[in-house]
Amino acid sequence: MRRTNISQVRSFCFSYLHVPKFQFSSSITAPAAACSSDSTSISLSTTLQQYINSDSPSHGLKIHSHILKAGCQINKNITIKLLILHLKSGFMKYARKLLEEMPDPSLSAYNYMLNAYVKHGKVMETFDLVRQMCNSDEKPDSFTHSLVLKAWASIPAPLFLTCDIGRQVHAQILKYDSVVDVVLFATLIDMYVKSERLGYARCVFDSMLVKNAICSTSLISGYLKCGNMEDAELLFQEIVDKDVVVFNAMIEGYSKSVDTAEKSLGIFIEMQRQSYLPTISTFASLIGACSLLTFVETGQQVQSHLMKTRYFTDVKIGSALIDMYSKCGRTDDARQIFNYMPEKNIFSWTSMIDGYGKNGKPYEVIEMFGKLRQETQIKPNYITFLCVISACTYAGFVDKGWEIFESMERNYSLKPRMEHYACMVDLLGRSGNVEQAWEFVMRMPGKPNSDVWAALLSSCKLHGELEKASIAADELFKMCADGRPGSYIALSDSLATAGKWDSANKVRELMKRRGISKDTGLSWTGTKDGLKRFDAGLR
Repeated sequence: MRRTNISQVRSFCFSYLHVPKFQFSSSITAPAAACSSDSTSISLSTTLQQYINSDSPSHGLKIHSHILKAGCQINKNITIKLLILHLKSGFMKYARKLLEEMPDPSLSAYNYMLNAYVKHGKVMETFDLVRQMCNSDEKPDSFTHSLVLKAWASIPAPLFLTCDIGRQVHAQILKYDSVVDVVLFATLIDMYVKSERLGYARCVFDSMLVKNAICSTSLISGYLKCGNMEDAELLFQEIVDKDVVVFNAMIEGYSKSVDTAEKSLGIFIEMQRQSYLPTISTFASLIGACSLLTFVETGQQVQSHLMKTRYFTDVKIGSALIDMYSKCGRTDDARQIFNYMPEKNIFSWTSMIDGYGKNGKPYEVIEMFGKLRQETQIKPNYITFLCVISACTYAGFVDKGWEIFESMERNYSLKPRMEHYACMVDLLGRSGNVEQAWEFVMRMPGKPNSDVWAALLSSCKLHGELEKASIAADELFKMCADGRPGSYIALSDSLATAGKWDSANKVRELMKRRGISKDTGLSWTGTKDGLKRFDAGLR
């Protein structure tokens, strides 16, 4: 066996870190004896720990290098610290190699490695290591289970919803963990909520001896997301010690639907009565509710409240206020907010541009878009371009629309998406350039989707191009035979306009056979009792 002096290891450690030097016996020279002595292990452990806690843990890797060169044998505690050091330095491959070379890896060693995999999104490596651990003498604990659940939750949605790993882990928890901690309960509930298994989530919640606000909030959010308002309200009322997070969950959940948005205002009033300070999330949800309800007066009250807080100058809040005022038809107020904002991002600009477009102000859209491109370093995104091209469509700005569409890829390297192509087809068709719209669709780099064919069909109907309308309708029905009832109506009307009543009736009969019906028209209007819905044909 190769022989070395313990002073080599000692001098190397202390040359990189200023700590008191320990006294070593000069008679000990064998590497195995040297590294197994208590004094040496303590000094190595202390030195490694200080590197682990430092801002530059990678400097401590030189200690590992010297240990390897010296042929020194180290105990399990030192090995684990070296593993942590490699993980903190970002070298997971070498950390895994250390773990593999340990004779009997401890549970803590497995958990350190698993934690690193989860943090870096290495899901398959996480599951592989858990299987390896289960085949050893070590059994997973609560922390291990929580890590596996977190890894599972990071799987993309389609696979996440079909994969049953979560329930398998739950079974393992019931098997190995006699006492389940609060963190694990919260992780289990969150996992079941994300996989839309609210029944399982509720079972876990009901099994808790002491329920906390975190678990309650997670379950409430799940109920609200799935539209189960009644269970969310009951659970909310059962919570004795409510906190701002629970209130925010209810306010946000209610603010997503026009049917419940007004309730979010009531929850906010209750929150204030209990002396909870609203957060930026609270205000964002309230403004969203006012946007849905077009409650401009209530929105102004929320803004007045905001002006007393530090959140008023936040770019997220500014963009939300612009959107709210625009949806209420108050573009001047929206522009005032926009001009006041100390910081603007692409969402602020897009909200203002979209607001002008939705309120029939195409010249202001072009002006804002020009300022965005000429006076700022902010690059427009896909939604910005869609808003501008849409405004050009309804204003009939064909040349301007073409110029903006072509600048997407030429100036900003943004390859137009299907919605941009559909918008251009609508722009050309509305202006009477049906032939140009047809050629545009035929030259598209990708296969046109249903939106593109629907836009072409609408244009053909508008200008009496029956042959092209029939082709567009056929392509559209191949893609979504049971959807887009408006397309069936458009084709039927085109045939009727051309005097082909038999063909028009056949389209109507086809709709009946397929069970397709067009929704009745409706409108919303504000009254003293709130927002009211009126359906066409009802009195």
